[in-house]
Amino acid sequence: MTIPHQRSHFIVILILGTLSAVSPFAIDMYLPAFEQMAGALQTTVPQVALSLSSYFIGMAFGQLFYGPLLDRFGRKKPLYCGLILFIIASICCMFCKSVNALIAFRLLQALGGCAAQVACMAFVRDFFPVKDSAKIFSLLMLILSVSPLLAPTFGGLVVTVLGWQWIFVFLAIIVSLILAATFFILPPGHLGDPTVSLHLKPLLAGYWDILKHPIFYTYAFAGAFSFSGLLIYVASSPIIFMDVFQVSPQRFSMIFALLSTAFIGGNQVNILVSKKISSEQIFKMGLIVQVSLCFTFLFCVTQGWYDLYSTVLFFYLFLACLGVAYPNATALTMAPFGHNAGRASALMGFLQIGTPALISAGLGIFPEGKSVTAISLITGAAAMGLFIYFIGRKNIATT
Repeated sequence: MTIPHQRSHFIVILILGTLSAVSPFAIDMYLPAFEQMAGALQTTVPQVALSLSSYFIGMAFGQLFYGPLLDRFGRKKPLYCGLILFIIASICCMFCKSVNALIAFRLLQALGGCAAQVACMAFVRDFFPVKDSAKIFSLLMLILSVSPLLAPTFGGLVVTVLGWQWIFVFLAIIVSLILAATFFILPPGHLGDPTVSLHLKPLLAGYWDILKHPIFYTYAFAGAFSFSGLLIYVASSPIIFMDVFQVSPQRFSMIFALLSTAFIGGNQVNILVSKKISSEQIFKMGLIVQVSLCFTFLFCVTQGWYDLYSTVLFFYLFLACLGVAYPNATALTMAPFGHNAGRASALMGFLQIGTPALISAGLGIFPEGKSVTAISLITGAAAMGLFIYFIGRKNIATT
């Protein structure tokens, strides 16, 4: 199914962009509330941060669940279920009286919200030709980038004026509006294939068929390790800026918003250069620049040659580079898949979230007063992504 008119293109891309931003908004909006939540729940900030880890875990594994459902029953019905689950879990988070309850309901919230991410990627494959995918993903990233630009600032305001519970109220309201737009405006896309089995053995076999495709594993794994830097940055940013550099929650929100403009800028650069340069070339150069930048800053950190401003500059350049590379990794990964785009999108999403979730576990040994652990993890992940790319490209060339 294709979208015939330019105005329809704009509306569809806008709705898909809001779908892709559901989980990022749920993550970014409550970061400034960590200290208030820790006090209210009589726990510590690192314990509250576990609710972020549980969200990542729910996102990773939930996508594997939704992928086959999107292919079997069509895109919309599983999406509706996921968004409704997100809304219910958000309301439950508001009434949490312990950090363990918060961690559990954040996991449930992620299991609902990840349906939006998987469906969004599958819808792109349904509506737009492969040659336009990188440009469409860049446009979606532009909308998604509003999340880190607005969410922490809005969250900080909500925390200050109304209290941390209201963050989850607003999340429920926002997703309710997205659900309404999806129901009334968004075209149905792929209507479903009743031959898609939901039994475990053929389900795993289907995922294995996708995973062993050279194009998929090359770009999915290379992109996942590259993308890990973004989630490591998100998970470590409250520690780096508020604990290490002692900035206030309000100033942290401003820094977070500033850095998000780098990702937006990177996506805009990708839209421009993709008209003349292939996705393959853009992704390769993005990885190389990303790795070079990371090793340079890691050396500076280990030597003690850094401060708040140099750290902000590093993250700004890093996120700009990621903004250029990530849409192309996504487009290249999804290119070979049509009728099974839901499962391919789910497996790609699992790798993109599961990989950084495992890597960011290293933040648990974060040395007090230092940033070296986070920068080391980001650098190692970027280097692994580049290594996988070069090895995988050889396999693609020989098939």
